[in-house]
Amino acid sequence: MITEAPGTAKLATVRKLLAKAERAATPAEAEVYTAKAVELMARHGIDAALLATAEPGRDGIGPMRIAMQDPYSAGKARLLGWTAAALRCRWVLHGAWGGKVAAVTVFGHASDRERVEVLYTSLLLQATTQLVRVRPPRPGESVAAYRRSWLEGFAAQVHRRLVEAEERAAQARAEPAGPHHPGVALVLADRRRRVDEEFASTYPRLATLRPSVLSGSGRAAGALAGQRADLGGGRLATGRRQALGA
Repeated sequence: MITEAPGTAKLATVRKLLAKAERAATPAEAEVYTAKAVELMARHGIDAALLATAEPGRDGIGPMRIAMQDPYSAGKARLLGWTAAALRCRWVLHGAWGGKVAAVTVFGHASDRERVEVLYTSLLLQATTQLVRVRPPRPGESVAAYRRSWLEGFAAQVHRRLVEAEERAAQARAEPAGPHHPGVALVLADRRRRVDEEFASTYPRLATLRPSVLSGSGRAAGALAGQRADLGGGRLATGRRQALGA
């Protein structure tokens, strides 16, 4: 008899919950499903981190590149990057120029990259579904500018709520550290340190880029949408390929 690994089964449950959130009839219904998915995803991340300490080499560090599509490619890239940061990954923007982004590379442990991909896929669908319907309340304001700021507000709330979920999951599994059982905080700190070191080695020529300033008035409305989802500068590379990292 073939059985599914616990982590695989947990991710399958997360995907089902997110799918229900995407099809929900109301924002309140979507919130219930998404909140459950995020909490379960956070617990899965802690479990994977602890398991990796017992099996060195199990959860390797590396990149995952995801292409961005217009319109609002920069906002979508920010949503992906801030989601990645909340899940203990680093990120790099490629081809960032003139308010557009060609692709994002998420850099971190394999289990965390997988969590980022699962969440971002659902969040992007939820955000873009709402984005096409929003309009600025003030006459004469640019619809595109309003939507760009809306998406930034959405991404900010996603990041905040994901960070909170990760912290709750870590606290729930916190145990006194011992010679054979390092505490959760030490395990996570060591994983973050190793990611930072390999990131710096892989992208040694990244430089700071000034953050963009959005003129639209949609940030508050986007933040409210991010709250309903219950989820929760950059660097520019020199040379032929431009990249923004965090």
